[in-house]
Amino acid sequence: MSPTSATPPYPPLPAERWAGSPVRYPDPAVRVLDPRFERHRIDSAAVERLTTGYRWTEGPVWFGDHRCLLFSDIPNNRIMRWDEATSRVDVFRAPSDFATGASRDRSGRLVSCEHLTRRVTRTEYDGRVTVLADRVEGRPLNAPNDLVVSRDGALWFTDPGYGINSDYEGDRADPELPTRVYRIDPGDGTVEPVIESLERPNGLCFSPDEALLYVVDSGARPSTIEVFDMTTGRPTDGRRFVDMSPGGSDGIRCDVHGNLWAAAGGGGDGYDGVHVFAPDGTLIGQVVLPEQCSNLCFGGRRSNRLFMTAAQSVYSLYVNTVGL
Repeated sequence: MSPTSATPPYPPLPAERWAGSPVRYPDPAVRVLDPRFERHRIDSAAVERLTTGYRWTEGPVWFGDHRCLLFSDIPNNRIMRWDEATSRVDVFRAPSDFATGASRDRSGRLVSCEHLTRRVTRTEYDGRVTVLADRVEGRPLNAPNDLVVSRDGALWFTDPGYGINSDYEGDRADPELPTRVYRIDPGDGTVEPVIESLERPNGLCFSPDEALLYVVDSGARPSTIEVFDMTTGRPTDGRRFVDMSPGGSDGIRCDVHGNLWAAAGGGGDGYDGVHVFAPDGTLIGQVVLPEQCSNLCFGGRRSNRLFMTAAQSVYSLYVNTVGL
């Protein structure tokens, strides 16, 4: 694959698109930029704002067995729960230790990155919290940010340090470790540095066959998404997958076809939302939002509903593909 640049025109949508009135199908917020994306758009599905009124939402995780979405409201130090059946939103955990990126492990338990405690944790079935990682080489982690679980049960997480940059999403502190990507062994719990070449490793995900690991470098200028081969069971041969100019990415996920769905923000009206890349790095589609998008996940009954955390709100869109 050759690196590409995500720099087509990004025309803004009319302000009335977000005024709360019914939307004429197909929703202009769902843009087909390449014919390969056409089959993934549902012409009678629109972007929906599920809830709003937060400071910075992150870490969406779908719990199909409870028909709910968990997401973090980081500056308010809480994890929220949106109920699919009633659309009700309530507090799942507060304080949350400024929890940010999250996922589920192979047994369905919630695993979370926490800025305040600078650790990665697992919530057990009875509600107890188990610490999976908080120190490496005898020093505290910077501020774990996002994570993903591989098929073998290993947990991979990024540690860019954003949570110690200020007192807004944690406590200000000086970093004691390099910014890295880590792997937690599912057997003995060993925390192993696996990538040390990125400025600010952020969102990460695997390709469907786990032959590739994608990692956002939100500290690079321009912001990029990098891709690594996994032929040895560890990331090797890192290279640029896409340049996110004029903005940047944060959380990312793959669908079953190998398309990469990347949160996008900082590029302004018409850019912010979700950018969809084919496996060859071509920008094929876009979901435009009126706010910067921080993260995303697939969920719903068939895993064909895209949930997007975006600054002060949470959005969703039904798509004609399935998330991993």
